[in-house]
Amino acid sequence: QVQLAESGGGLVQAGGSLRLSCAASGRTFSINAMGWFRQGPGKEREFVAVISRSGRNTYYADPVKGRFTISRDNAKNTVYLQMNSLKPEDTAEYYCAADVGPTITTTPGEYDYWGQGTQVTVSS
Repeated sequence: QVQLAESGGGLVQAGGSLRLSCAASGRTFSINAMGWFRQGPGKEREFVAVISRSGRNTYYADPVKGRFTISRDNAKNTVYLQMNSLKPEDTAEYYCAADVGPTITTTPGEYDYWGQGTQVTVSS
């Protein structure tokens, strides 16, 4: 089993920045890709960003391209999401997810482990 714990959420004004962290524990050697997803009020969970095991490959959802950066430190079993130029529409619960499968995916249902989420609220 793998446990994921997010941190770093909070309230920020539009244009501001936040950095989310997700610490993994347990059978971390089994983790391949790690991703960030978000779910706004009344919305479905949506893909934000994903990073490969090596960190060399990253993919972003169009709404966050150029503003968000995903990174990981395998020595610390931690993945990060640096969020800049935040907008009110970025307000959501942000979830970290880990995939033990061999390919990188942006589909929530294909991830094996999920964190509890951290709330990000961007005020206008």
